[in-house]
Amino acid sequence: MKIIIAGAGEVGFHLAKLLSFESQDITLIDTSRDNLTYADTHLDIRTIKGDATSISILKDAQVKHVDMLISVTSSEATNITCCVLAKQLGAKRTIARISNTEFLENKEEIGFTSFGIDELISPEALAAREIALLLNQSAFNDSYEFENGALTMIGLSLSRNALFVGKTVKEAANIFPDLNFVPIAIQRYGTQYTLIPRGDTQFKEGDQVNFVTLKRGVENLYKLTGKTKHAIKNVMILGGSKIGKKTAKDLCRNNFHVKLVESDKEKAYDLADELPNALIIHGDGRNVELLEEENVHDMDAFIAVTGNSETNIMSCLVAKSKSVKKTISLVENMDYYQLSHSIGIDTLINKKLLAANNIFRYVRKGEVVAMTKINNMNAELLEFIVKPNSQVCNKKIKNLDFPRSAIIGGIIRDGEGIIALGDFTITRGDRIVVCCLPRSIKKVEKLFL
Repeated sequence: MKIIIAGAGEVGFHLAKLLSFESQDITLIDTSRDNLTYADTHLDIRTIKGDATSISILKDAQVKHVDMLISVTSSEATNITCCVLAKQLGAKRTIARISNTEFLENKEEIGFTSFGIDELISPEALAAREIALLLNQSAFNDSYEFENGALTMIGLSLSRNALFVGKTVKEAANIFPDLNFVPIAIQRYGTQYTLIPRGDTQFKEGDQVNFVTLKRGVENLYKLTGKTKHAIKNVMILGGSKIGKKTAKDLCRNNFHVKLVESDKEKAYDLADELPNALIIHGDGRNVELLEEENVHDMDAFIAVTGNSETNIMSCLVAKSKSVKKTISLVENMDYYQLSHSIGIDTLINKKLLAANNIFRYVRKGEVVAMTKINNMNAELLEFIVKPNSQVCNKKIKNLDFPRSAIIGGIIRDGEGIIALGDFTITRGDRIVVCCLPRSIKKVEKLFL
């Protein structure tokens, strides 16, 4: 696939890195020589220095032959202009990164596709959505919804009192014969090794396990894993960034009690005007005394989304020490992102990874309608639509030539989620949720072409 990426910032570089690892034909455009030099020396891609809204630069990048142009510069106006020009010059598909979430909310009314933009991506809106989902599934440290919750992926660490511990997948399934969930990926405690569970795989204490479940299966998982669902009502947000503001606005709309701490005085006043239902506090969130004065110990959740990863992590650890049940920290450093379970924070989120996941589904072969990389695991979760000529169509699951390092987590048919076993027959139009390790992705994609 020939892909142009405009913008070699954190999102653009991360995307270029992921795509180049998959041997895609990547051209990266940026105005900064430093950004391009770093990308050029670390990745097997072509780089062009220049303005992505320049027609001559786009022609130099052979835009008329590309399958996709992804514009992810820090300027919203540049991204929109770049996509419009690229479409007129022959790019098959265009994706623009935006920061104004009003564009997303009014996407159909404005009709962005009519003037050349196929998809809009907002890392800030994706992060706010992820936070809302994590607060809804309070005991779990990772979650992702397919088709408005018809199927949900949730992740958790197995504690000693979990009924699963010491049992195989087959034995655990017998505890609840009315199967409403299926384990799709396990990472052993203290390792970076991800495995796709089979019937004889044993659950161990400390395992990070991800499940695909139906709505009614969530309650069973609470019982089986010994987790307690805490009602979350009082939330403290550290940082009035775009993510902080969007999260506060969404939570207030859903009747949460929100306190937002912002260190910049002028910004705090602006936030107070924009968020009349939230309590805005002007102060330094790193100050433990301030957090105690604002009764951080009475909070059900603490969300740190300042622009500084270290501040976010340390503030969450302080909140955790004050018995806050749920802590979520925004981090930019991918090395930190791998550490969430070992440093004591419930969930780390990374907006460039969220944006990359969202964009990645357009690169995958077969009709992929949703995709996410599982937190802290070397595995992807993909949702395919079955076409009439797909190899899987009209076949039973047990008869599929499915790789060992992949598993079908569930099926959505006519809007209803199904946890399907071997005798289930896949038909045209079914949406199949598959979890697979990187080495099996190409084989899985071929099954759904």
